[in-house]
Amino acid sequence: MNRLSTTRCWVELDRTALLHNLQVAKQALPFGTSVAAVVKADAYGHGLAWVGESLKDKVGWFAVANVGEALELSRVAPDISILLLGPVLPGERETVVRYCFNAVVSEWEEAKAFQQCAEKIGEKARLHLAVDTGMGRIGVWQEEAAPLARQIRTLSHVDLVGIGTHLPVADEDREFTLRELREWNRVVESIQADGKIPWVHALNSAGVLGYAGEATGNLVRTGLMLYGSSPLPEKQALLRPVLTWKTRITLIRDVPAGRGISYGRTFVTPRRMRVATLGVGYGDGYPRHLSNAGAEVLIAGKRAPVLGRVTMDQLMVDVTAIPEAQPGDEVVLLGKQGNEEILASELAAKAGTIPWEIFTRITRRVVRVPKE
Repeated sequence: MNRLSTTRCWVELDRTALLHNLQVAKQALPFGTSVAAVVKADAYGHGLAWVGESLKDKVGWFAVANVGEALELSRVAPDISILLLGPVLPGERETVVRYCFNAVVSEWEEAKAFQQCAEKIGEKARLHLAVDTGMGRIGVWQEEAAPLARQIRTLSHVDLVGIGTHLPVADEDREFTLRELREWNRVVESIQADGKIPWVHALNSAGVLGYAGEATGNLVRTGLMLYGSSPLPEKQALLRPVLTWKTRITLIRDVPAGRGISYGRTFVTPRRMRVATLGVGYGDGYPRHLSNAGAEVLIAGKRAPVLGRVTMDQLMVDVTAIPEAQPGDEVVLLGKQGNEEILASELAAKAGTIPWEIFTRITRRVVRVPKE
């Protein structure tokens, strides 16, 4: 018996697609630019250990959101540089220093705290100065960046090994982003006037795909595009989705006209319909916002509309036009089946969200299965 024949909900992971997307990023970049694979949030729902193992010999850096993720990743890829993208809690600094993780700081007080911690344990802290060029989340204001970098360089137990910024609208506002990158280039020049910084990074996935020649830097942070979803729709054809999300038909019923489907009776059958129940719901990460939103799934290579509200563990679809559908059949929620394909961007648009959330909300109870 196929080991998936009794699995209700799973994702299949395509390493070939992952490596293809990495190569697309590398080909878009100037020679000598390094790639930091962003694997936060369980590698955007694809599995941190699987992605880490797949890429540890292909990239020089990984980027994560917090110390817990860094520790998990260090067990998979102990020899790779790991960049923490968010501020470190005071109680985490000793771990960061001992494991030689790269931490970002936004102010002098953070840098001094790392200095005190590193001096106490006889190590050096590896710091990246975050510069705020428009994101408004972390970082020193760009006009104050050079003086702060100069101060940090005076600390005996701190190595200022990087400077970085983040682009807030690279997928939405080209004019702003070009202006932002011109300012960034000036900031980098002013900081480097006091001495070279080993690692300079500004570009995210949208930046790599749309602005590779515009930013000063020798490191990029690729997240969404690695997993086969482009933040710039016109670049989607360059990428291959890594994840296919599947479930199974658990039941098929012939439903007369006038019957309510799911909670709230928000859908009432207008005619006799053949309705399939699927073994997936918002408890698996399928967005409840796709209820009555025009969402579809793929069965036998055909699109089947979602009916009524998505429930925690099940949802219903119309298979009236798919007479061959039977209980136990595979259903594609996200991915390709036959000549049809449902992209994360399609589900996101219908759910009123973004592809990042579609991926990261797929829960742990959904089995991850690397393709043979």
